[in-house]
Amino acid sequence: MAEKERFELEFLLKTSPKVLDNMISTPSGLSEWFAEDVNIKDEVYTFIWDGSEEEARLVNKKVNSRIKFQWIEDEEDDLDTYFELRYEIDPMTKMVVLTVTDFAEPDEIEESQRFWENQIGELKRTLGA
Repeated sequence: MAEKERFELEFLLKTSPKVLDNMISTPSGLSEWFAEDVNIKDEVYTFIWDGSEEEARLVNKKVNSRIKFQWIEDEEDDLDTYFELRYEIDPMTKMVVLTVTDFAEPDEIEESQRFWENQIGELKRTLGA
């Protein structure tokens, strides 16, 4: 398996940090835009897409700031990879700046970036942002 490379994407959202925090950290919020269904047990989130399941462990969460997950399969492969949703208020525009950090194999980075662009597009539609 090739070494995974880190990438970041930045998005502007017209929403409040409180609303965004709910959308990125709760099963009900995540199931509105990120996956078809999301379950949580003992800080392990199960994301369901088209009948397949992926599990991620909650690594770090700071209310009104960020949430960070590590895919269980990457944990088992001893990879130091994660995906993180970090956000802050832009002082000039008062919009929320959402930064997505993720890892992908070099030949899958474009596909992973498109995945996040699509998912964040869905988040924006859900928020009306």
